[in-house]
Amino acid sequence: MIDLINSVENKIKSILNELNIQEDNVKVVESNKAGLGQYQYNGVMAIAGKNGYKPQELAQKICDLLIKDDNILDANVAGVGFVNITFKTSALINQVNKYEVEKDKICVVKNHKIFIDYGGPNVAKALHVGHLRSADIGEGLKRLARKLGYEVISDVHFGDWGRQMGMVIAGIEERMPNLPFFDENFKGEYPTQSPVTYKDLEEIYPLANIKCKEDEAFLEKCRKYTYELQNGNAGFVALWKLFVAESMKPVLKTYDFLNVSFDLYEGESTCNDLIAPMVKDLLDRKVAYESQGAVVIDVANLDDKVEVPPFLVLKSDGAAMYSTTDLATIVNRQKRFSPQEYWYVADNRQSLHFTQLFRATKKANYVDENTTFTHFAFGTMNGKDGKPFKTRDGGVMSALTLIDNVKTEIRNKMADNNEVNDEICDIISSATLKFADLSNNRETDFIFDIDKFCALEGKTGPYILYTTVRANSVIKKAQMSDIENFELLDIDNKSYIDVLLNLIKAPVVLQRAFEQKALNVICDYLFVLSNSFNNFYSQTKILTESDESKKKSYLKLCSLVSKVNEEFLDILAIKVPERM
Repeated sequence: MIDLINSVENKIKSILNELNIQEDNVKVVESNKAGLGQYQYNGVMAIAGKNGYKPQELAQKICDLLIKDDNILDANVAGVGFVNITFKTSALINQVNKYEVEKDKICVVKNHKIFIDYGGPNVAKALHVGHLRSADIGEGLKRLARKLGYEVISDVHFGDWGRQMGMVIAGIEERMPNLPFFDENFKGEYPTQSPVTYKDLEEIYPLANIKCKEDEAFLEKCRKYTYELQNGNAGFVALWKLFVAESMKPVLKTYDFLNVSFDLYEGESTCNDLIAPMVKDLLDRKVAYESQGAVVIDVANLDDKVEVPPFLVLKSDGAAMYSTTDLATIVNRQKRFSPQEYWYVADNRQSLHFTQLFRATKKANYVDENTTFTHFAFGTMNGKDGKPFKTRDGGVMSALTLIDNVKTEIRNKMADNNEVNDEICDIISSATLKFADLSNNRETDFIFDIDKFCALEGKTGPYILYTTVRANSVIKKAQMSDIENFELLDIDNKSYIDVLLNLIKAPVVLQRAFEQKALNVICDYLFVLSNSFNNFYSQTKILTESDESKKKSYLKLCSLVSKVNEEFLDILAIKVPERM
């Protein structure tokens, strides 16, 4: 879809070609000085001298030819050679209408499959704020890719295998040693009800972890139980299934609050049966080798600037770990889905692991040579002190605690608003948390200031929701049917035109956000569009406009802002309440 800005850039290239100037890098950007024009071309100074022109002379030639374009109202020169461009309102309207018709046809590429791995909660552990970031960012990238026509398969990839499972089993045994799961001679049906709740599990795992560091015998038991679980001990497998299901209850509840969902709810254990044949295959083909009892793959490159250690396939005791299951999971996914791309959304501390994993996969020839792997790393969400969130006793803050804090703050702010019930409060709270997360650069740490991000003003989730609800409220109050078929008119109203100028950016924003894998680009756009709409709302009589054609045009504008806001908020997995 060629937008208005692209068409002007192409026009300037054509003008330069007429003047015997070859220039492919023509960029038209928003004007940084109000009153001179809506957009600028700032490239004249770089090309004028070497082509025999003075900058102002060349800029004027460009303006003289640009003004002949049917879309352009004015083109003028400022300073030493800046080309300022103002579009006709009719051109803006045509562009907005074009996007309205073609927005569902925007597609970067067809028949291209992406597998995205995000979430990654661990069994028997409470979700912490880092899991929120993975869920928010992963869900947004998935929805953005689908919006642009990609086929996307998503998996939560539960951490339900490895030594921590042996630790939980041993921890449960210490509390309840008489359970049939631990009786080697038990022949009946195992219980179908979990003997522990997820609250119990949140105590059992940390205590077991501490004991492993202090008690060598207990550590050895955990290793033994892990090995036995991975090799099919019937009692351990039955117990494991029950506490995994129990552990997932608060996780799924949290994902539901965040409006996050997955195509696959699989864990590391899914690929367990593939591990033994995979290891044999790697050894047989000499891709891997034994080193001090362990099985490893060399993945270092000669040009590495930092050391990249061998990839660990099996530990010296024969146990699998998350590197093992990650590699086997790729084997599994490749066999089932054969995507062109693999995306992993995890914090930046795991960068080395993913470098090793991706190289090991390629070295083993488990994927096509053109298959790409990308780790979309993210920074930490910190408290006002600039440090990772902590509870009062110094532990890592759970996701549910942060969510409850946000809910409390929103309820306090909305206490006098009779329109806001518990359901609406939850929607606003979710939007608050998600927008605060996604409006920041993905790769950097950021401070979550609960007072700032819960505000109804500024670049916050509640502000964007309030703007959208306001636009919908105007439409409802108008009590007019068929508003979607109303026409935008060429009206001399600056705030009206400003909204149109922001609406035409929608397709460009989608493309840029995808190219950069930057959801903050969408958040920035929502804030700018909402600001322009609120200025229009405060400066324009909409419902009391006496000119019926103008009134219909204003209502159409409200409808378009609402649609674009809701469309872009949906990419961020943010719902819009009916009222606020």
